[in-house]
Amino acid sequence: MPAKSRFTRLDAFAKTVEDARIRTNSGGIITIASLLVVLWLVWGEWADYRRVVVHPELIVDKSRGERMEIHLNMTFPRLPCQLLTLDVMDVSGEQQVGVAHGVNKVRLTPAAQGGQVIEVQSLDLHSPADAAAHLDPNYCGECYGAPAPENAIKPGCCSTCDEVREAYASKQWAFGIGENVEQCTREGYGEKLQAQRREGCRIEGVLRVNKVVGNFHIAPGRSFTNMNMHAHDLENYFLPGTAPEDMHTMTHQIHELRFGPQLPAELADRWQWTDHHHTNPLDGTEQKTDEPAYNFMYFLKVVSTSYLPLGWDPTFSSAIHSAYDKAPLGSHGLAYGAQGSIEAHQYSVTSHKRSLAGGNDAAEGHKERMHAAGGIPGVFFNYDISPMKVINRETRPKTFTNFLTGICAIIGGTLTVAAAIDRGLYEGSLRIKKLHSN
Repeated sequence: MPAKSRFTRLDAFAKTVEDARIRTNSGGIITIASLLVVLWLVWGEWADYRRVVVHPELIVDKSRGERMEIHLNMTFPRLPCQLLTLDVMDVSGEQQVGVAHGVNKVRLTPAAQGGQVIEVQSLDLHSPADAAAHLDPNYCGECYGAPAPENAIKPGCCSTCDEVREAYASKQWAFGIGENVEQCTREGYGEKLQAQRREGCRIEGVLRVNKVVGNFHIAPGRSFTNMNMHAHDLENYFLPGTAPEDMHTMTHQIHELRFGPQLPAELADRWQWTDHHHTNPLDGTEQKTDEPAYNFMYFLKVVSTSYLPLGWDPTFSSAIHSAYDKAPLGSHGLAYGAQGSIEAHQYSVTSHKRSLAGGNDAAEGHKERMHAAGGIPGVFFNYDISPMKVINRETRPKTFTNFLTGICAIIGGTLTVAAAIDRGLYEGSLRIKKLHSN
């Protein structure tokens, strides 16, 4: 038997001759409609195939010895930069007192004058390097009865006003504006402080902290630690006899507070729930008070979050995290393309505020809610690290094989339904004609 005949007997798609076919107007309309339906469904299938979805996963965070970046941008309209102090401490015992590196202070005009920028400097309030640059090498300043600080420029001496302040702080003595202190008179410390009384300050920059439970706070006056007690010199903060509108207060506005790198705009636009309002809930927060002795506290629960882009390669990403020590914290995916992961953090926040004079919340209808008296005026951020880690993995919901299967199902199903509709219309029209003829 010829080869053609063998394949002909296996043909599952038997053909009809042209003369046996009947074409109708309704069949033509159904054909056009079914083609439009097929195109519409195929387009939807293509869009679904190209769609990127995010699958969240929750695992135990097994990272060890990592450090974390805190990006901070805050404005204090009624606290001058000369009085502002930023301290960081955690449960591991590490303390960063008078943080200077990576942070800038921006002097602002009084709020009544618009809060315009006066000057931008590195936040190096307690560094004596510039003040001592012009001194005689043999100069040894007096510490006025206090022991010289350990980190003094010249051992056993107080060469600058700041070193005298530190010496006083170690003895827990009030310093004031440095009256009758030769170093402070030479540097004009009192005049600078008086000139900035009504100014505001914006603090901005990045803190690198251990990834353990800790806190950082912004408070007035020089900070010092003695006998495991952290305190601030508040003599220049409280101004007796000052008009209420000129008093220093801890009124503040948080422009930005986030942990780790900012997600790229492309990801933020793609994932609507990763915008700044959801991942950084304190952005845009503003708190006001007219009391100098007032305390604001924020309790943050920080959750480590990994973003794995669509092209993420686990081998490549692991190599980056192991080999590139100079890469910014968490920015491996940003710096080296979509094959690396983006290590960021999200946080939730609970806030609390109270007057340092104590009392209750009777004005708010809660007499039973009592506040302890005493403390340091300032803004405190207490952060706790969650033991869990969230992994957001980008994937496509369909493979190319699923896409082709869907296309075949669309074409076959649509044509089958269209054929059934056409057959019904055709049979119906024949029966109607037969009834009319009878």
